[in-house]
Amino acid sequence: MAKVGIFVGTMYGNSLLVAEEAQEILQAQGHKATVIEDPEASDWENNKGNYALIVTSTTGQGDLPESIAPLFHYLRDTVGYQPDLHYGVIALGDSTYTHFCGGGKQFDALLQEQGAQRIGEMLLIDASEDPEPETISNPWVEHWATLLK
Repeated sequence: MAKVGIFVGTMYGNSLLVAEEAQEILQAQGHKATVIEDPEASDWENNKGNYALIVTSTTGQGDLPESIAPLFHYLRDTVGYQPDLHYGVIALGDSTYTHFCGGGKQFDALLQEQGAQRIGEMLLIDASEDPEPETISNPWVEHWATLLK
């Protein structure tokens, strides 16, 4: 089965909760999944050849949380072309703000620009509609896990 690095960007813990639930679902389906809080460049490098699942919230004006921003900057400024990368994105946000799910959308746009291949559709979770994000993310992860090889 697949190995998945789950890279988390969180402010208040919701993204971490979603990531931990995703880890349990992936493992229950026979995959090896590891949650990586405060991900660094070395975590990304150690995950090469495996799947990446980005689970991030959004802050301010569509910005990434401080816990995952350094990884984003490393990917943007150092890594470059990643055609062998297969990934998924779960973006948490609040549609009452202008830049809804901006953090996850930034990650997806960067990885697309770098030639990476997204598995499935990006999941956008709206805190104003769904105060318990795992109720939306869990079914998505169950389906996403079936797409992994």
